Amino acid sequence: MQKSENASPVIGASAAAAAGGEHVEVPVHYDAILLAGFGGPEGQDDVIPFLRNVTRGRGIPEERLEEVATHYRHFGGVSPINDHNRQLKAALEEELGRRGIDLPVLWGNRNWAPYLGEALDEAAERGFTSLIAIATSAYSSYSSCRQYREDLWGALDASGTHGAITIDKVRQFFDHPGFVTPFIEGVDEAVAAFEQEFGAEGIDSAVEVLFATHSIPTADAERSGPRERDFGHGGAYAAQHNAVAEVVMLAVEQRRAERSASRAEAVAAPIPWQLVYQSRSGAPSTPWLEPDINDAIAELPAAGRRGVVVVPLGFVSDHMEVMWDLDNEARETATDNGLSMIRVATPGTQRAFVSGLVDLVLERRDGTPAAERPALTALGPWFDVCRPACCENARLGFRPALAGIAP
Repeated sequence: MQKSENASPVIGASAAAAAGGEHVEVPVHYDAILLAGFGGPEGQDDVIPFLRNVTRGRGIPEERLEEVATHYRHFGGVSPINDHNRQLKAALEEELGRRGIDLPVLWGNRNWAPYLGEALDEAAERGFTSLIAIATSAYSSYSSCRQYREDLWGALDASGTHGAITIDKVRQFFDHPGFVTPFIEGVDEAVAAFEQEFGAEGIDSAVEVLFATHSIPTADAERSGPRERDFGHGGAYAAQHNAVAEVVMLAVEQRRAERSASRAEAVAAPIPWQLVYQSRSGAPSTPWLEPDINDAIAELPAAGRRGVVVVPLGFVSDHMEVMWDLDNEARETATDNGLSMIRVATPGTQRAFVSGLVDLVLERRDGTPAAERPALTALGPWFDVCRPACCENARLGFRPALAGIAP
């Protein structure tokens, strides 16, 4: 599909993506992959400067930053995210080498060193002029997609490489098999463990699965995804998470049925699940997506639950929000309420995930038709080029962003 006559151009893109089609279905030459991360502090002295970077322009008081800083200081002031990205970069390079694909991997962060601008400096030094970016975020919203696109534009602008370097971006991969499969495996393993603990026949009443993701302001959630599609409450952000959770649970229920058949047992009722949110910040008067995971856990005993499976569905690796909000706070809430809790692993550098990211790059390199691209929900495959007015920030409005039609 070509862009309409009135649509604005796609800035900083390859010629194929600049045409503005939803999916680029012609081959595109790329010199390198740009792994775009969030970034995190790597020592106690980094914590407050990092948090200032993350919250710049939002008017967050210093006392609130100090409160959040305690989460990082609990772990020595070191976020795991940079090490995870180093590991992911190495895993991507290994997978590319295994397949005989000559695409170097550059790495830059939005909020801490190495910054995106440093990665572009490296690209210029090495003579790379056409990059394909992978953002370490799977879903559509301002903070999980458009802000990456804005920061990519800002890095090009600051480095003076507009016109010299083009940057495309792989589609949001929330429903790509490479991202979803590790969660299916993890939830199935957790359910099987609870079957051993509580018995297979009664697990449907004893256990609940909570799919957790980062809460965002409701106003931003409602603006997530393209304006021309109605995704219901929570916008594309909530719709994508719910759709993926449904896929995960359908696969897990199929595996439960197979286990029951092998034991000649009746198949129990489906295990209940819900989408919950975590890591809320900002003014208490601002509505954010709910329910909070701790509130949801506290209500489980009244429903007869004895165990809870917590799935960090919104995260690609063990961010600080996973380590603190889930492994610390949510587990404490579960213990206080007499619940056994199993936290499912994030995709991290699992083979399926790494291989899936390479597949996403190759579908852009090779111009794979959209009809041939894998997507496990009816919402996908998502757009290569974000649509006009996609994922607006309710407070800031629209700022220049790569890999999408303006605004």
